[in-house]
Amino acid sequence: MRRLHGLLPFLAWLPRLGPRAMAQEAWVGFAGAVLALPQSIAYALIAGLPPQYGLYAAMLPVAIACLWGSSRHMVGGPTAAISVVLYATVAPLAPPGSESYVQLVLLLTFLAGLLQWALGALRFGVLLNFVSHSVMLGFTLGAALVIALGQLPYLLGVEVHSQGSALDGTHLLMQHLGEGDAPSLVIGLLSLAVSLLCRWLRPRWPALMLGLLVASLTTWALPQWFAGVARVQAFASALPPFSPLHFDARTIAELLPGALACGLLGLVTSLSIARSLAAHSQQFLDANQEIRAQGLSNLLGPWFSASLSAGSFTRSGLNLEAGARFPLAGVFSALWVAALALAGAGLITHIPLPAMAGGILLIAWGLVDRPALRALWRGSRSEFLVMALTAAATLLLPLQNAIYLGVLASLLLYLRRTSQPRVERWEATGEEVLRVEGSIFFGACDYLQRLIQASRGRRLVLDAQHVNFIDFAGAHMLQQEARRLAGEGRHLVLRNARPRVRDELARQMGEGAVLRVE
Repeated sequence: MRRLHGLLPFLAWLPRLGPRAMAQEAWVGFAGAVLALPQSIAYALIAGLPPQYGLYAAMLPVAIACLWGSSRHMVGGPTAAISVVLYATVAPLAPPGSESYVQLVLLLTFLAGLLQWALGALRFGVLLNFVSHSVMLGFTLGAALVIALGQLPYLLGVEVHSQGSALDGTHLLMQHLGEGDAPSLVIGLLSLAVSLLCRWLRPRWPALMLGLLVASLTTWALPQWFAGVARVQAFASALPPFSPLHFDARTIAELLPGALACGLLGLVTSLSIARSLAAHSQQFLDANQEIRAQGLSNLLGPWFSASLSAGSFTRSGLNLEAGARFPLAGVFSALWVAALALAGAGLITHIPLPAMAGGILLIAWGLVDRPALRALWRGSRSEFLVMALTAAATLLLPLQNAIYLGVLASLLLYLRRTSQPRVERWEATGEEVLRVEGSIFFGACDYLQRLIQASRGRRLVLDAQHVNFIDFAGAHMLQQEARRLAGEGRHLVLRNARPRVRDELARQMGEGAVLRVE
């Protein structure tokens, strides 16, 4: 049974559900589907995909991630940040919305899923801790700006096609401002205003869907004014068709950097949401199982026309607040999306694109975690600098490179901190004491060696009570300084070392050791 639960983890909870619990989960799933339907279409447009592909990503991948995952409340699907990275990665390789573009997005999704599943299978989930919170804050801030700038042409009714950075697209938009369409702007602002009013008066109502509904009815009721406003592209069916993937070595090499960025971004986002929900509901979370589930959903999803999916904070939060107790609510959400999309495929094509742009602007605003940014500014200016650097990189560089730059900046900051461990100095009777708080490793050797060489007492004591680790370079440096001080008639003593540090020193110093260990 343990092996069976490892292969099919949903068997651990699914047989316990009775008819009443099933009905509750189905109702919660319906509420999630109502929220997911307009969001998924919006995210497809952000990614440069036809609108139905956003719906496909909210079906099969969501059900797989819920059934094979560890979180009881997390619900996935397409997200704004990942949609931006998909567009930035694939747009230079094929025209957005074309059949070749769709094929490249699906192949990238498969590669990202393969990376995710491999990390989970090898239990390398700990590597995601190197993508710091400040990097994610900076990336989401930059992604929100990129999303907003990318939707302005739809809001203004201007055709602008830029495959460069966000700033290049903005410069191109400024050159075409005189071509703006007033009815498109009115419909976009109407959708945005209705959504904002709904959030203010009725926070639990589907604000985005109501904004789209009012804008769509307005364009339908007043054709003499809004007949020229662009609509969502028509599509024949909302059910996901089978999409065989075409593997080409050259294409895979071009997509790998973006697949790595999308895969890591999806995992970091999903695990952050799952941990937050688990802390709220007092649930045990298996991070590696969650990573494998996300990878499996993105491995199988593209074969059925689904682009990359990850955890959604808004849909997951709604799932928790609505009273979901099992992952089955997420499965029902995927089924409801399929049913609603199939029944309303014809109605979706009446949605004005400027209205979608107004809703997407609201989504972009919601991505910005303003309280966290203020707390980061008050708490750590160096971490805030990493955040700002990552945000700036999203505007100046391809988005996948912005993630790499942010991770690199975080690692450099971490290395700078660990290379200068905290050291307290005081004078005792006949000796000078240096208390080291940190690891004595190759990165900190130069800093500690300069402190030792600056000492003047005949007996120098290194208090190692708070030293957890010492490597070969650290032991060699201490032995070298002990010999130098011995030549001057002075002594270097290591005191209060932990057993692990003592054992490491004994192995690495060998015979002829001058360093005294007390």
